[in-house]
Amino acid sequence: MQLFVRNLTEEYAKQILNWRYEPPYDFYNNEETSESLNELLENPYYAVLNQFDELVGFFCIGSAAQVPFGSTVGAYNEDMKDIGIGMNAAITGQGFGTPFFTFILSYIQETYQLDSIRLTVAKFNQRAIHLYTKLGFVKKVEFNRGTTDFITMVKHY
Repeated sequence: MQLFVRNLTEEYAKQILNWRYEPPYDFYNNEETSESLNELLENPYYAVLNQFDELVGFFCIGSAAQVPFGSTVGAYNEDMKDIGIGMNAAITGQGFGTPFFTFILSYIQETYQLDSIRLTVAKFNQRAIHLYTKLGFVKKVEFNRGTTDFITMVKHY
């Protein structure tokens, strides 16, 4: 599968907000509201398309990738870029995670020349944690927000 990064358009943002994940991943479901649309369009979010111009996922960079509450418990004290990703619900769990995230990591490294990168993942999402660990991320900080536990993970280049 060939992948390409594009600027996130309103059309792509609406598609993302309407993806529906099966439990327990329905935690990542969103609603299409003006606030959620603005969140995607006003922050550094990017679309990832395949060779057929189909939206396969997205990523964001910077504070948009952080769980806001994490700052209050010191989860983001180290100065480094954060990344958040999402894959189209229709293709999750089918073995596309490794090529998808590897492509994004390569793109970000080529663009930003980073020494390290951080992500935050819900602790229940063992499928994602397994992928991140396989790609060189290590667990750093755990914190709780409401009923959800989160983990920050860091990859050093």
